[in-house]
Amino acid sequence: MGPGGGIVSFAVIWMVSLFMVLPWGMRSHTEAGAEIVPGSEASAPVRPRLLLKFAITTGVALVLWGALYATITYRLLSLDDFPF
Repeated sequence: MGPGGGIVSFAVIWMVSLFMVLPWGMRSHTEAGAEIVPGSEASAPVRPRLLLKFAITTGVALVLWGALYATITYRLLSLDDFPF
């Protein structure tokens, strides 16, 4: 895997991981019983904690990308392994 492929694959894995991590721990103003500011959506999150979610996403993406990199570099799988 070249540098370009590595960067692109990490970016794709990071984005997919982000969409899996974003809903964790979300509570809307309605669920939390917090005051809803006029002009804001009632379903808006009270505390989104985006920096924590970005850190978790980066950790998950690094592990998954490392597994992909090892699989490609050390040829742990090949198309000959699958009976098509």
